[in-house]
Amino acid sequence: MFEGLSKKLLSIFGNIRNKGVLTEDVIDSTIREIRISLLEADVALSVVKQFSIDLKEKLKNQEVIKSVTPEQTIIKIVYDELVQLLGTSDDNYKYKSIMLVGLQGSGKTTTAAKLANLLRTKFKSKCLLVPLDTYRPAAINQLEKLANDNNIDFFNNFNNNDKPIDIASKAQVIVNNYDVVIYDTAGRLYIDDKLMKELVELKFIINPKDILLVIDSMMGQDAINTTKTFNEQLGISGLILTRVDGDSRGGAALSAKSVTSCQIKFIGTGEKIKDIEIFHPERIASRILDKGDIISLVEKAMDENVAEDIAQVKTGKDFDLNSMEAYLLQMNKIGGLSGLMKFIPGIRKIQEQLKNNNISDKVIAKQIAIIRSMTKKERSNPKILDASRRKRIAEGCGQEVYDVNRLIQQYDHLKKIMTKMYEQGPDFMQNLFRNFRR
Repeated sequence: MFEGLSKKLLSIFGNIRNKGVLTEDVIDSTIREIRISLLEADVALSVVKQFSIDLKEKLKNQEVIKSVTPEQTIIKIVYDELVQLLGTSDDNYKYKSIMLVGLQGSGKTTTAAKLANLLRTKFKSKCLLVPLDTYRPAAINQLEKLANDNNIDFFNNFNNNDKPIDIASKAQVIVNNYDVVIYDTAGRLYIDDKLMKELVELKFIINPKDILLVIDSMMGQDAINTTKTFNEQLGISGLILTRVDGDSRGGAALSAKSVTSCQIKFIGTGEKIKDIEIFHPERIASRILDKGDIISLVEKAMDENVAEDIAQVKTGKDFDLNSMEAYLLQMNKIGGLSGLMKFIPGIRKIQEQLKNNNISDKVIAKQIAIIRSMTKKERSNPKILDASRRKRIAEGCGQEVYDVNRLIQQYDHLKKIMTKMYEQGPDFMQNLFRNFRR
C-alpha cells in the first residue's frame, strides 16, 4: 500500500546522504519534498500541514544539525512522527461484542469471518458470527460458508423473512455462551437515512462493546469523509482497513487517526481467511521506511507453526532435496516470497534485482514441482543427478533442463549455509526458534 510513498522517502533520504552536511537549507528542502510526497500519497492536507510543522521543529534542533549521521537522524525523527500520525497500538484484545458497519463493497462479510478466525486462533476466543445483511443477495450464505469452512459458529436460528432487527433480537438468547460475538451488518452504495436509522436501532438491541467501521483503503480521502459520518451518528470505536495489499496510496491510513480521532484496529492484507493483522503503527512506519518488520514475520511464522516445522528439518550434511522442499513449502505457508518481502529490512533496495533474476513465487512453485519429479533416491542423494537424469526430471515436470540445473545450484548454495549453521551446534535451529517462542 505504501510502495510509492516509501520509494519517494528513501530517495529523499538518499539525497541527504549525498549532501554530507545538514544545513537549515537542506532541512527546508527535505521537509518540502516530504510534504509533496505525503500529498501525492493522498494524505489529508490538514494532516500534512501539521506533520510538516512538527517535523520542522524537531529537525531544526541543533543536535540534529550537528549530527555526524544526518541521514539516520532524520530517518529516526520521521519514523517517530509517522508512528505518532498513525496512532497507537490496541493492547486490549478482550473483545466481547463487535458490530461491523460500512459501505457496500468494503469487505465487511469477509472481514467478519477473518476477524473471528483471528480471535479464535490467536486468543483462543470462542466466536459466533451473526448475519444481519438481509439485503445483499447471498450475503448470509457467504458468511455461513466462511464460518463452516473455518470451524466458526454461525447463528442460523431465524426465518428467511426475518429482518436484521429480528435476527439480532433472537441472537441475544445465546450470546452469553460465547467470548466474542461479531455482527455483520448490511452496507449501502452510499450513506442514507434508512441505513443509519437501522444501524442505530441495531446498536440499541445489541449494545455492542465495539463498533468497527470497515473501510476499503482504495477509497482514499473518501474513506475519511465516510468515517466522519458514521462516527457522528453511531460513535464508532475503531477502523478496519481492507485491501492494504492493493495499489492504494495509503492516505486513508495516514490520515484516519488525526482527522477522525478513530484508531485503526486491524488491517486486511489479502483474500485468504488468515490475511488480517492487528494494526501496529510502529511496524507500519518501519515498513514505510524500509526497515522491515521482523517481529510480524516471526509472529506469522509462529501462528502457522512454521518455526516448529523448520526446526525439525535436517541440517548440515544431512540437508538433502527433501529438506529443501520442506523449506520451500514453509515459505509458501507464510505468504511466499512476495509475502515475505514486505517484512525484510532493506528489501526495496534489492526488489529490482529479484525481478531481473526472475525470482518470484512462481519460481518457488516450479522448484517444488522439479523436486517432486525426482525419485526418492535422487532427492536423498543429489550427487547422482547426471545429465540423463536431469533431462528426464525436466520432461516429467514440464520444465527445461536449465531450470533443473539452476535448482541444483541453489540447493548447493543453501546446503553450504545449513552446514555452517550446523557447525554452531546440532541444536542450533531448535534453539533459535525456541528463543522466538519466548
